[in-house]
Amino acid sequence: MRTTAEVISDAPASWLRDVEGASLSALLARCGQEMSDRLAVTHLDYGESPDGLAVSLTWAELDRRASAVAGALQRLASGGDRVAVLVPQRVDYLVAFLGACRAGLVAVPLFAPDLPGHAERLAGVLADCEPSVVLTVADKLDPVREFLRARELGGPEVVAVDEVPDAAADDWDPVEQRPDELAYLQYTSGSTKAPTGVMITHGNVVANAAQAMSAYEAVAGRTPTVSWLPLFHDMGLMLALAAPLVAGTRSVLIDPVAFIERPVRWLHALSANPGAISAAPNFAYAYCAARVEDTDKVRLRLEHVRALIDGSEPVQAGAIDRFHGAFAECGLQARVHRSSYGLAEATVLVTASPAGAAPRRVHLDREQLAAGRAVPATGEDVSTLVSCGHPVDQLVRIVDQHTEQDLPQDQVGEIWVSGANVGRGYWRRQQESACTFVPATEGAGHWLRTGDLGVIHQDELYVTGRIKDLIIVDGRNHYPQDVEETVEQAHPAVRRHSVAAFAVPTDDGESAVVAVERASRLAEHEVDLDDLRHAVRSAVTGRHGLNVRELVVLAPGEVPRTSSGKISRSAARQHYLTGTLRGSS
Repeated sequence: MRTTAEVISDAPASWLRDVEGASLSALLARCGQEMSDRLAVTHLDYGESPDGLAVSLTWAELDRRASAVAGALQRLASGGDRVAVLVPQRVDYLVAFLGACRAGLVAVPLFAPDLPGHAERLAGVLADCEPSVVLTVADKLDPVREFLRARELGGPEVVAVDEVPDAAADDWDPVEQRPDELAYLQYTSGSTKAPTGVMITHGNVVANAAQAMSAYEAVAGRTPTVSWLPLFHDMGLMLALAAPLVAGTRSVLIDPVAFIERPVRWLHALSANPGAISAAPNFAYAYCAARVEDTDKVRLRLEHVRALIDGSEPVQAGAIDRFHGAFAECGLQARVHRSSYGLAEATVLVTASPAGAAPRRVHLDREQLAAGRAVPATGEDVSTLVSCGHPVDQLVRIVDQHTEQDLPQDQVGEIWVSGANVGRGYWRRQQESACTFVPATEGAGHWLRTGDLGVIHQDELYVTGRIKDLIIVDGRNHYPQDVEETVEQAHPAVRRHSVAAFAVPTDDGESAVVAVERASRLAEHEVDLDDLRHAVRSAVTGRHGLNVRELVVLAPGEVPRTSSGKISRSAARQHYLTGTLRGSS
């Protein structure tokens, strides 16, 4: 039996060899020259047309537009300066990001200030990265300038990329970019802590894009990507920009709001682009299954989807089953579902389930798992985990978080990662970087302490949760996702995939609190709080032996989430402790 440190990817490294030493800018130039008239990116604009108006750029056009923005930027900033990208989800986003990279500057992928619920995060990130230039588009110029003024964020130059003339490309002075130079700052989504900028080098992003294309069996020049994930999110940026550049393939963009309004739009795009790779978190798969009507399924042709990536931690078997049950009649095959594990500190991707079969599942004893051991279940108290597969051209270890010693298979510990894709550290956070990015004791490079718990079982990685999210009461560990699943099933008034369970300090030690959203079909006065409270507490006590100190009932959409749509337990806990998580309790 191999130790966890020896569990390495069997995927071919040819993709990485083909692009080793290249930058995103160099890859764009190659695509612009070799595939000049082929489409590089298409945005389906549902704001302009209910059917999605297709707005596209060829590779030559994208190459030229990025050079024009680079030429404009070089007159306003110097090497190492940060350039914030505050552009809506459209082709201009790729132009802005690649223009910043091509100018030899550090891109910071963000979002326009009118994105609901994210103003504080945007202000905090801008204050942290201190950009010299802010890139936006003409219809967002006034809102961006007003936001910067109101938040007293200094005086960065503000440039609308869609107003930069193509002739500015003639002013661009090519910059040599080494693999170890900083390409962009990827700010974390904030699921476990305040947003922090991960320093991603040119070598990191190109390596991870090559790893992704290898893992998901992309065919160079032929495999499109389809994405509604926000471009300021690590997976969204990888899927729509970095990976297509490595493979020379077309990307199709949908605005996240357009997906939420009508999730069938995503499936229509997959049908219209055979052989596509796409990705979504747990909630999106369940959301599609619940919201797409039978009449909409008639037009869906999903038999040629190449891969559907699920990067949630941990992946929920129930969400997968509902999605595939809903769309099997449209030709969708279970084998295309590729559960994966990753995080911003590793650019994004670390592991992926093997191609050709549905991800493996294991049924483990819940009590034993809470105690740190993966033991097949023999009773009714079961935790079902979905495999995240094998590392992709990188190393993964499971480590005792206290002794920092490797653990054998079937023991739960912290996931550590090492590879060419692991970032350089945190922007201006030297102490935090030193704790998270640990120098290797042998050889070059460093190990990333992920803060995630996992176990290697039968040579595959299973993610069990986050260290900071563990609910520890009376010396017993409880995984919050297990408690949340129990709460969802306890009463019909609880909205699915909208529960946050977390621990809070009390005079008697840690106690559990649960925040739930009421079902969207119910008005506030229609919820019997006493009945709901009794049902939840009885279910959690009966199944987990855990007392729920308080149940907070919120309106639909009020449980805090990260930028990628995941429940943010840390934010819910913080709001609760400061008295701003207000609902019925």
